[in-house]
Amino acid sequence: MTGPGAVCQTPGMSDEMIQQEVTHALEILGLTLPVTAEDLERAKRVQLYNWNPSRYANLTNHPDQYGQAYLKAEAMTQRIEAAYMLLSALLAPDETEG
Repeated sequence: MTGPGAVCQTPGMSDEMIQQEVTHALEILGLTLPVTAEDLERAKRVQLYNWNPSRYANLTNHPDQYGQAYLKAEAMTQRIEAAYMLLSALLAPDETEG
C-alpha cells in the first residue's frame, strides 16, 4: 500500500494492531488521515504547549492538586512524544528515503 495514510509493516504486529496504534496516536495529536510531516510537527508543538507541565505552576494554592495536574501533564507529554514518533515513522517517512 502506498500513498497518504500508507502504513509500513512492522515485524511481530498484525495489521489490526498497527491500525489501532495509529488511530490512538492520531487521537492524541488531534489529527485525521491523510497526515503530512508538517501537520505532524504542528500538532506535536500545539499539544506539547497545551500539556507543558510548567504551565500548571501557580494555578492553585493546593499542592496536591498541582502535583496531580503536573503528573498528568508529564504523562501526556510522554504520550504525545510517543504518538509523534510512531506516526512520523509510519505515515510520514523521511523525504530523503526512496
